[in-house]
Amino acid sequence: MLLLKLLTVPAFLLLISLASRRWGPNVAGWLAGFPVVVGPILLFLALEQGQAFATQAAVAALSAVFAMIAFSVAYTHAARTLAWPGALCIATLVWLILATLIAQVPASLGFSLLCSISALVLAPWVFPRVRSVPAPAAGKSDRLVYRMLAGALLTLAVTLMASTVGERWSGMLAVFPVLGSVLAVFSHQSHGAAFTTVLLRSLSTGLYAFAAFCLVLATTLPDLGLWAFVLGVVVSMLVLAFSKRLLALNTKERKPANSTE
Repeated sequence: MLLLKLLTVPAFLLLISLASRRWGPNVAGWLAGFPVVVGPILLFLALEQGQAFATQAAVAALSAVFAMIAFSVAYTHAARTLAWPGALCIATLVWLILATLIAQVPASLGFSLLCSISALVLAPWVFPRVRSVPAPAAGKSDRLVYRMLAGALLTLAVTLMASTVGERWSGMLAVFPVLGSVLAVFSHQSHGAAFTTVLLRSLSTGLYAFAAFCLVLATTLPDLGLWAFVLGVVVSMLVLAFSKRLLALNTKERKPANSTE
């Protein structure tokens, strides 16, 4: 299982990097919303800690979508004036504060749905406006390797922590922005703040699929057992396909007049 997680995330980062070069940050960010990190972590928790534990972790993960989107919003605003270390520190601090506040509220599916839906609906309107995005240049192969290595190490750290801190924080840590932080830092370094803003804004749209996956697990895992993960993947793929229309709509509505984005 550990080997699966360490291989899946770097492979997905490679796919996103190739998509970014081919289709730009909108498509790359949208693809990054697929639950490639939370899926293996929750499956690992279900196998090691039990299905009841994993169910509550999925409920917590659903609520933590709010903190995950806040991370992206904070990073993009900070990136307008700061280099990546400063922007990453601010965004991580915002995630930690919000995750801590959410964790203080008694766990319930209704609260988790409220958190995730409100964040997903408001997300397109709170990112900085972007007038132009540079075409993605071909990245250096060594930088791509570093990106994949960073994703694997961060996934390992989050997984090890998630198995020791209880079901609520296990779910919160499962939604730590592993892909978001790696993509933000390397995109910021390579292509600048505007490119990163478009990528992370599109990621927030792709998170509809992420939220759908967590919701399916939270509601069906007690009855379906591990088959709930299969159903969750199928539903999240359908939602991801649907969200592509929403991505196009949000991009059109957010594009300023005379924009070259």
